[in-house]
Amino acid sequence: MFVLANFLAALAQILDVLLWAYMWIVVARALISWVNADPHNPIVRFLYAATEPVLYRIRRALPLHAGGIDFSPIIVFVALIFLQRFVVRSLYDLAQSIRFMG
Repeated sequence: MFVLANFLAALAQILDVLLWAYMWIVVARALISWVNADPHNPIVRFLYAATEPVLYRIRRALPLHAGGIDFSPIIVFVALIFLQRFVVRSLYDLAQSIRFMG
């Protein structure tokens, strides 16, 4: 059982790191949108390619534009925090409970 517990703990840690990395990518994308960045810059293209599929779905589902401000990065940011607090924490707790049972 300890193998399953270690697997779940490792999965939770990897998921936590990936969510944090994506959170920073969303923050960078929001900051880039405030300036007139070169759209041919590879970093700018990466930020748009990594975030646009998620942000587009949020914009399509909830058209939250007020005064030219796009609130979709905030919604994605809150969703990522929820995933970190709920899913990752649940995986850690499940791994701990399996470890104590076995």
